[in-house]
Amino acid sequence: MGSGWSSEEERQPLLGPGLGPAPGAAWRSRGEAAAAAAALPAAAPSPGRVYGRRWLVLLLFSLLGFVQGLVWNTWGPIQNSARQAYGFSSWDIALLVLWGPIGFMPCFAFMWLLDKRGLRITVLLTSFLMVLGTGLRCIPISDLVLKRRLIHAGQLLNGLAGPTVMNAAPFLSTTWFSADERATATAIASMLSYLGGACAFLVGPLVVPAPNGTAPLLASENSRAHIKDRIETVLYAEFGVVCLLFSATLAYFPPRPPLPPSVAAASQRLSYRRSFCRLLSNLRFLMIALAYAIPLGVFAGWSGVLDLILTPVHVSQVDAGWIGFWSIVGGCVVGIAMARFADFIRGMLKLILLLLFSGATLSSTWFTLTCLNSITHLPLTTELSWFNWCLPGSCLLSLLLILCFRESYDRLYLDVVVSV
Repeated sequence: MGSGWSSEEERQPLLGPGLGPAPGAAWRSRGEAAAAAAALPAAAPSPGRVYGRRWLVLLLFSLLGFVQGLVWNTWGPIQNSARQAYGFSSWDIALLVLWGPIGFMPCFAFMWLLDKRGLRITVLLTSFLMVLGTGLRCIPISDLVLKRRLIHAGQLLNGLAGPTVMNAAPFLSTTWFSADERATATAIASMLSYLGGACAFLVGPLVVPAPNGTAPLLASENSRAHIKDRIETVLYAEFGVVCLLFSATLAYFPPRPPLPPSVAAASQRLSYRRSFCRLLSNLRFLMIALAYAIPLGVFAGWSGVLDLILTPVHVSQVDAGWIGFWSIVGGCVVGIAMARFADFIRGMLKLILLLLFSGATLSSTWFTLTCLNSITHLPLTTELSWFNWCLPGSCLLSLLLILCFRESYDRLYLDVVVSV
């Protein structure tokens, strides 16, 4: 990767043979030293320059992740309204949320494309998939069966954009940002996707009215046609925003800066296959991946059907939306703050992760016990209890995985990176 950043001449040492100080050179006069310096060729600039445009690149990428999360979480917060407008079943609602994780199955293909073709091509392909996905959902068709199939296809295409917006943030931060800004840039690019899913908890319930069964005060105006019109308004708005972002990305999204921001950004990488094999054989990397992936996957599935979980507890769409919104926004704010803190204080990343996972385990356990106390008389007690207990269980498992390492998490991360 790094060989393309500069020419062969620029990669030569700044002090070539014969350009170093000769014996007795310190005794020369100031005029002789100045004349000798003027006779030397101009040195090429060394890697390590950052550009102001990096924030624009980060903004475009983050907005793309924001909208992808917004589109992914369109149907969960308004599942009661979607059932009445389009005839969705509980399985359909769960599948609409599941298309996001299913879209991660070809993630290695997208990472190969990112490694071989760079950021611009990968991001353009990702935004184009989002345009197709949101466009399919907006096709006006009266046949509800075909309409539901188009909506499922659109959610799948939007899910295929997930590997890039969720996984390419470290690659972008390494390519454009210096070492003391990488954690912050990675956190911003990663958290904006979750923030998009959080905003879906507000946009859906506030724009789309609930059916008569969950909001009796709106019974006079909330006919099936009215609910369907409001849902289509949300779909058209999301399609317009995605098209705008695709146009902006097509107009300006450079693959990399003219000069790398650090030596690590300009270093030569191993082949994709060789790196993949070495990572799979690295036990420490697998432990890190499990500690990250297990709670992330469980929380994503849990938040996507939060309204479905809270409906038996007689929680309305709007209230469930606010619960989902603040749960994700709180995580985004704390995550970005902790990333900025980790940029300034090195060697405390393991302690930070232990504190965060401890708080997540306690809070998710509190929520689960609260739900169990409210639904013990309902027939869905067994299913909801098992699903809710997965959330604190996954956080506790990640906490134990991090505790298994005696050295600091910063050293562990460094060892994995160096080995690749």
